[in-house]
Amino acid sequence: MGEALVCGVDEAGRGPLAGPVYAAAVILDKSRRVNGLADSKVLTAEKREVLAERIKARAVAWSVASASVEEIDRINIFHASMLAMRRAIEALSVKPQEAWIDGNQCPKGLSCFAKAFVDGDAKHRPISAASILAKTARDAEMKQLDSRHPGYGFERHKGYATDEHLDALGRLGPCAIHRRSFYAIGVFFHQDLFSQGWSSLAEPLRVRSYRLYCETVKLSAGAGLAGPARSRLAKFDEYERCLRRDYADVLASSEASFHVALVDDLLRKARTELRAQISKP
Repeated sequence: MGEALVCGVDEAGRGPLAGPVYAAAVILDKSRRVNGLADSKVLTAEKREVLAERIKARAVAWSVASASVEEIDRINIFHASMLAMRRAIEALSVKPQEAWIDGNQCPKGLSCFAKAFVDGDAKHRPISAASILAKTARDAEMKQLDSRHPGYGFERHKGYATDEHLDALGRLGPCAIHRRSFYAIGVFFHQDLFSQGWSSLAEPLRVRSYRLYCETVKLSAGAGLAGPARSRLAKFDEYERCLRRDYADVLASSEASFHVALVDDLLRKARTELRAQISKP
């Protein structure tokens, strides 16, 4: 493998609630070394920008590609990430003999041999280079999108589910670049859950009501619950108590009664399912 023409491949943006997913492919030139390559996540934004320019100047070939929000929602984020990676490989001006992919799966339909490396962006220089190009390209795109969709803070959080971003969603609802297939966005479109009185709530209550519902959806889906059924039920009850304590203001508000009813229904169904699992022989 050492003598083959290798391109490193990585993506950026699988986790955010908004924006496209990006991927990059890089064939490094052994005679023009780029020092300081590492997983883009451990580098500062300033260091990533410097390295990105050096990679582009010294690589044998490089390319960046993306999959749109519409594609993410249509085929899901995993397949959209694979699509962006395939596009990046196909766009290289020099065709590689091998593609080294960050992760545990490779895109299908490649014209070259491919191998996946878990934590490849931290272990293999070509993949590190690709992670830097993908990350800097996506960050630049999110800065552009911030000017087109103000109020969400995309320039700062790049679409990730930070407190700032979730609070903005609670105030404004989603915009055109939010991924409807992600639960924190999908709640606005699923059976019009937020149409009945949500927009008329006072802003602090509107934000808190949305955050409560998101936390409830996550808990009801089993987030943070592991182990045998009895253990999962005990954790569920503990998390529910914390939820009701932290959002006591929303639960006590008559104005938010519609969302509170949704929350109670979700929690009741989740608890019933857990109890049913305990009673199974």
